[in-house]
Amino acid sequence: MSTQTRDANGSFLAMRVGVESLFPEIAKAANEAAFRNLGHAAASIRKDAAATIERSQDASEPGEPPHTRRGQLKRAFRFDVSPDSAIVGPLFSVVGVSAAAHEFGEEYRGEDYPERPFMGPALERATPRFLESWRGSIGE
Repeated sequence: MSTQTRDANGSFLAMRVGVESLFPEIAKAANEAAFRNLGHAAASIRKDAAATIERSQDASEPGEPPHTRRGQLKRAFRFDVSPDSAIVGPLFSVVGVSAAAHEFGEEYRGEDYPERPFMGPALERATPRFLESWRGSIGE
């Protein structure tokens, strides 16, 4: 946009003003940062949850993370990230419903399993770190 006007002495002053939207660049940077931060968060939760699982022939105490006899549960953890969400946990194809029975305290193979959560506590421990990692993640 340009305009002309006269000053107090009658001379012409010319001005040119332009407006540039940076919204597309800002949105792209925000999406990239979100994807990167979600990936780091998911990887951290996966690592934390797997680290709490011990190999043992004995059952863990109720309220403590479950033990794994052959190491399947510990090796079953995966994560996947999309642009706006992340999913973390043990693969159903490896450990089936047994992991859910431990996490939430459900029936499995005719037995009632007490809660032995491992994913929920891993998320709770990681949340304060994630909040800080988002700060300053967009821009220079």
